[in-house]
Parts: sequence; structure tokens; C-alpha cells
Amino acid sequence: MEDIEKFIGGFRRFQHKYFGEHSSLFEELKQGQSPKTLLIGCSDSRVDPALLMDCDPGDLFVVRNVANLVPPYETDGAFHGVSSAIEYAAVHLEVSKIIVLGHSACGGIRALMQNPESKTEANFVGRWVRIAENAREQVRRELSHKDEERQIRACEMAAIIVSLDNLMSFPFIAERVEAGKLSLIGWYFDIQQGALYDFDQSISRFRPLVTAIESK
Repeated sequence: MEDIEKFIGGFRRFQHKYFGEHSSLFEELKQGQSPKTLLIGCSDSRVDPALLMDCDPGDLFVVRNVANLVPPYETDGAFHGVSSAIEYAAVHLEVSKIIVLGHSACGGIRALMQNPESKTEANFVGRWVRIAENAREQVRRELSHKDEERQIRACEMAAIIVSLDNLMSFPFIAERVEAGKLSLIGWYFDIQQGALYDFDQSISRFRPLVTAIESK
């Protein structure tokens, strides 16, 4: 119960400080939301998007899952939580940007790299992360001479590109991108360094967007 008490105390502090100081914002938000950005992030407890980017309520429409993956477009009648969030953001909220935010030390990508055959029905994580199987194969092929940690980091970045490519398999996403109404962005957060990298599609590489803070 210690964690629960911590959360309740945290909500009280939010209520008395943030909610109280920004009452006009919440008065506006009760009428509805109109975020301009969909962020697809990882469920990892260390990478809260709103905290990382210092956002206010209403700034981001967020969907989080293991390894921040986007599945390919499918119309098989199954339940598709991530796809439904993408559709809602693009079609109903009409966001102008979609950010896929990956990060270092990702447990989902590590699982993919170390246990690529884990795809039984009972293993939800194993089946899910195989969305990035092409990224794993590319890394194993091109970086076979590198150590495992370097390969995992490369796969974390490559999986972001897989998700960006999969976004374009959604007809309503491709249509909006081609019309100039929607931009797709790939970011990589380095937890240890506190740095942010951006995927530059013109050179197919990640480049520093916000560099690490120098050690004191």
C-alpha cells in the first residue's frame, strides 16, 4: 500500500498546486481536447512523454506500448488498440504531427534481440515485439561484428524506423502525409546521457537534436 499512498499524496499535491494554479486551462479542457501531436511511446516507466517534454494537459495525444511499436495496417476484424488510437488521432483529432519516441535500455527490444523465437500464443510480449523483426535481422546482418549492447542500441533505433514505415501502411496516414497535412517524426531518447536524437529521413540516420548535459 505504500505506493498507493504515494500516488494519492501525489494527486493531492497536483490538485492543490497544479490544478489550482491552472484552473483556467482545465476549464477550457473540460470542453474537449485538440492536441496537434500524437506521440507513440514505450510503456517503460522511465520514459513518460509528458514529463520528458514538459507538456501541459491537452498538448499530447499519447499511446504507449512495449517498445513503442506501430503494427502494420490490418483489417482482420481483431482488436487493434494502437491502430485505433492512430485512427482517432489522425481522422478525428486531425493531428499534424506523429512522433514515434524510442529510447535506450528498452526491455522489449532486448527481448527481441535475445529471444527472437518467443512467439507462442501465451507470450504476448514475444509476439508483439516481432513487429520489429526486420530491424533485428538488419542489425544482425550489418553489425554482426559489434558487441551485443551495440546491436541492441542499433535495433532500438531501427525499430523506430520500422514503426514510421508501418505508419505509412495506413491509408489515412499516407494520404495526409502526401497532402502535406501530417508529418512523421522519429525520436530516440538516450536515458543515460539525457540526449535526444532525431531521425533525418534525408540521410536515413539519427542525428543529435538535443545534446547531453555535460557532467559537472
